[in-house]
Amino acid sequence: MKTPGGSALGIVRTEFRGRPLWALVGEGALESMRADGITTGDLESLPLDGHRVETLVDHVMRELEAYGADLASTPGGAGWLYTQHVPTRRLVTQLVRKLLALSTWEPFAKAPGPLGLAPYEGFVGLRSSSSREYRAYTVTWSGVAYVLGAAAPYNPLRSAQLRGLPPVPLATAAPSPPPSELPQSDVVALSWSSRHAGTLLPVLDELARAGQTSLVIDLATDPAERCPAPESEGVSICSPPAALLNVSGNVDRLRLPDDDHVVQVEEHSLHLARLVRLVSVVLETSGGCAQPSWRSVIRTETWLDGVLSAVRPHTVLVSNDTSPLGAVAVHTADRHGINTVHVQHGAWTARSVAWPALHSRDIVVMGERDVPLAKAWARHPHAEVHVLGQPRFDALAGLDREAQRRYLEDLLAPGTRKGPTRIAVWACQPFGPDRLAAQADLLLDGLWRAEGDWGLVIAPHPAQSIDVFGALLQRDGKPLVAVADPRVGARGCLAGADAVVSAYSTCGIEAALLDVPVLEIGSPGEHTLRLAKHALARRCSSADDVADSVSELLEPHHPAAQTAKDGVCRWRGDSAAQVAQLVLRRAGHAMSHTPVHDEAHGTDSGVPQGEGVPA
Repeated sequence: MKTPGGSALGIVRTEFRGRPLWALVGEGALESMRADGITTGDLESLPLDGHRVETLVDHVMRELEAYGADLASTPGGAGWLYTQHVPTRRLVTQLVRKLLALSTWEPFAKAPGPLGLAPYEGFVGLRSSSSREYRAYTVTWSGVAYVLGAAAPYNPLRSAQLRGLPPVPLATAAPSPPPSELPQSDVVALSWSSRHAGTLLPVLDELARAGQTSLVIDLATDPAERCPAPESEGVSICSPPAALLNVSGNVDRLRLPDDDHVVQVEEHSLHLARLVRLVSVVLETSGGCAQPSWRSVIRTETWLDGVLSAVRPHTVLVSNDTSPLGAVAVHTADRHGINTVHVQHGAWTARSVAWPALHSRDIVVMGERDVPLAKAWARHPHAEVHVLGQPRFDALAGLDREAQRRYLEDLLAPGTRKGPTRIAVWACQPFGPDRLAAQADLLLDGLWRAEGDWGLVIAPHPAQSIDVFGALLQRDGKPLVAVADPRVGARGCLAGADAVVSAYSTCGIEAALLDVPVLEIGSPGEHTLRLAKHALARRCSSADDVADSVSELLEPHHPAAQTAKDGVCRWRGDSAAQVAQLVLRRAGHAMSHTPVHDEAHGTDSGVPQGEGVPA
């Protein structure tokens, strides 16, 4: 965290009338003070109990909902906290983590007291992120003091960094016709990510073969995430007006006066009115499709209303109904009496989602292990869960392993240079730079110690900036390191690898399905896809673990059992067809709650496929 003068902050103990008072000071002042003190960077590095953090975040969100969920709603009746739950929860999580770090620090735990702020520092700022578009908002330490009740006559809501931030650049697209001129279609699909498009387009192609027309609404604001032109004649595509997701402005109803309502986080009392004011900063700032402002959400709802009224589909198909755009889309479809189908586009774990809520009527999941989570997260009164796999994985069987191997070899040994005999592909996630650096050190040190001659190809996440990997390419010694073209990604090269490395990239599942050995890396408490639990990966929490695991790969590799794969993802190459059949059968039985049974062609695993599991 930085003060306006540019120096890092520290927290130091002082006294007021004989009682402990903790003040924010410039880091340089700590060295000359004899009182207990710590830099905010060191404080934020203290280990925390993840379960404890989540429990307290849930508690704060429940209190926040009871306190202010009805403060503002869209014209269609969607509350601000319903549509903006994900960005709100993320900001609350940052606040809770800082409060627990303060409580964990022994000097404060022994003598808790009020926290003073740094004059003129803004309350909401940004954390470092390797994502191209996503803004990682956080509460500054002065913001923490503010929600705990500190007087702040000279502090703005936004940090200087946030005030000077340029608007999110929007992808340019061909002008779309107004909603009234769009063609009537049987299905409307929403996409704002390359993963959404890759998941939904195969389903729409199958529907086109059955004579069903579809309209894809491409809401992506990052050019790299735009939906490609559909191949089927029955599938058309449109984009909203460019300014729809670039609207900023105050949300006056969230600028509340102080009151006596507080929520307890351990020994800390958070003022709810002030917390809502901090959340308003995120909701007032345009962040493109990933974090649309409140005004953008309202305009999007109005535009979608017009689209659904003109197109008159029987189904709205989504791959995310939890973040703002997906939540408002499903809410709008429900008001129009249109069935909603959510197709899981990425792997789930109990702690990997920003908000455990699914709003669609039909929920398509990849594997059996996803059913309990989907049932627990379902919010629709008639929700049903269907195990149909992942349409994006249907194409895995057609990957050219030899061509992908040549691509990897050319990256690591261009021209006549001698390359490594074995190659690992690291399927990255857009984590913060510190976390990525820790994973890189663990992985590279492990490959350096391993038996055999290893090279590493880094496959950036589609939403990730590749600039963060520059330092890794300058690393001396072995292994050789290269970065794959972001347009290729992990999918474009994992079939040619000797091992795929991931924390919780879905590419780990794809590799396991193709019988490519998988390493799940990260510290012991770090989230992974838990593929190791299904005997589909090796869990590596140290460089020695990596070295041992890849050294074992010199021995013959034994493919995992089909039942283990089915637990994580049902893969028969017909998932798109299965989802299409679900859409058609649901459309043919409108208003019926009869479970839908879809038999997977050519399956002999004995795993029930496609039956509706009432949630």
